[in-house]
Amino acid sequence: MLNELLERKNDLKEKSEEFKNNRNELNLEASKCATNRNELNKRTKELIDEAQQLKKMRDENNKKVGEFKLKRDEINEQANKIFAEIDKIRKQLNLDDGPSLNELKKEIERLEFKQQTEVLNSGQEREIVESIAHMTEEFKRKKSQLEGSTELKSLLEEAQKLRDEASEYHTRLKEAADAAQQHHDKMIEIFKEADKVRDDSDVAHKEFVKAQEAADEQHRLFIQSQKEIRELNKVIIGLKRKSQATREDNVKELAKKEAEDVYNKFKLGEKLDTEDLMLLQRSGML
Repeated sequence: MLNELLERKNDLKEKSEEFKNNRNELNLEASKCATNRNELNKRTKELIDEAQQLKKMRDENNKKVGEFKLKRDEINEQANKIFAEIDKIRKQLNLDDGPSLNELKKEIERLEFKQQTEVLNSGQEREIVESIAHMTEEFKRKKSQLEGSTELKSLLEEAQKLRDEASEYHTRLKEAADAAQQHHDKMIEIFKEADKVRDDSDVAHKEFVKAQEAADEQHRLFIQSQKEIRELNKVIIGLKRKSQATREDNVKELAKKEAEDVYNKFKLGEKLDTEDLMLLQRSGML
């Protein structure tokens, strides 16, 4: 019985050591997963902050687009009113053949905008360039006719100044719109990257939880085995004490029997030696 218990104790000690080593390895793995997860979460936050900053810049540029568009349209409206006055004078001077200066200017600007913003083949590009050149010559010709009038010349100069100012706002509008689009595209790209990093972080967190739960289970088994070892120790100590007591009782019983034998010899008058006398003294028979 005692040998079986001692063998069981040794087995438990080996398993307990194994549970402890497994627990420590799993805790180390869980720590690495947690570190990786935390770094990924930090990177995700950095990317989101960067994307939010780009969003802010995009919105600021979109706001500028609205402001520049409003200003451009207001100035163009002022120019249109002046061109309307010019058209009245032109008709009075019998210069109303073909499109007006205002109409020519608008058409030239429309074609220039198309040329700048649309993808055209070589044939289309050449056609637009020729149309712009033709209308520009027509515009200059009619403008020259009108400049013979002091009033018309003054109005034309004012209208041209307004058109130039409107054109400047249109250029600024386009620059702001381009910048807004660039910020938007970059923002979308970074948000996508943040989503990917966040997904990696979720995977790292799942790995952390898995390793931590496994470590906790190995720790539970370690604690359980230690408890069983302590309980076995109590039983083994009890058995050893009982065995020791049994041996001592057997020794006492044997000594008592030997003393009784010597005492009987003494009563029969047999001669006792020193060792026999000491035995009787120890047993209390003398």
